[in-house]
Amino acid sequence: MLAEKFLPAGRKVPRHVNERVLHVGGAVVRVEGPVRPDVLKKLRLHEDMNTFREPAKQHAALVEIAALEQGRIYVARVGELVVGYVTFHPPDIYERWGQTGLNNLIELGAIEVTPRWRGKGLSTALLEQAFSGSWVEEKIIFATEYYWHWDLKGTGLTVWQYRDLMENLFRKVGLEPCNTDDPEICSHAANMLMVRIGKKVCREDILEFERVRMRGFSVI
Repeated sequence: MLAEKFLPAGRKVPRHVNERVLHVGGAVVRVEGPVRPDVLKKLRLHEDMNTFREPAKQHAALVEIAALEQGRIYVARVGELVVGYVTFHPPDIYERWGQTGLNNLIELGAIEVTPRWRGKGLSTALLEQAFSGSWVEEKIIFATEYYWHWDLKGTGLTVWQYRDLMENLFRKVGLEPCNTDDPEICSHAANMLMVRIGKKVCREDILEFERVRMRGFSVI
């Protein structure tokens, strides 16, 4: 389990929740986070939120991530119903990104908005809420985007239209496309790596990330 892999036994991590209230189509939507795991357990995911797995299993995964020492979950909710979320977590230790030894390297994982609530600015609001904290300046935040995760059928977009959509969305909070020789990302031209390096990240950590990003090349 994710929580068992990364969270030290008995470690309690303080969370300070910030909230932004939106009025969308007559509904009050609260965009907030990072959400504590005990609070997240009391919420429920919209039944159509199944891009990655069925809602019940995805809900359990979100609770696990929220319990990680460096895990963060931001949600958009109407009452107790979650209609959108974004996750941040340490990179998988079995992937190249998790083999750097950098404790300030964080992956922007899943971002999902239920179909009924798409096109209403919730994805942007979620990311803006997450990146509004000073914590991001101490981190190297990256996102790996693979076309096979995208809801092309539900949106009616082509692969390239969806890629542009994701790139423009991430650029709003300072992530920029970066080259990499990672085989999985290089397996299709639409896949991409996007990165934001915080202002307080030291040069040594940046160079270490660069070495992992382009393993086949030397970084000076």
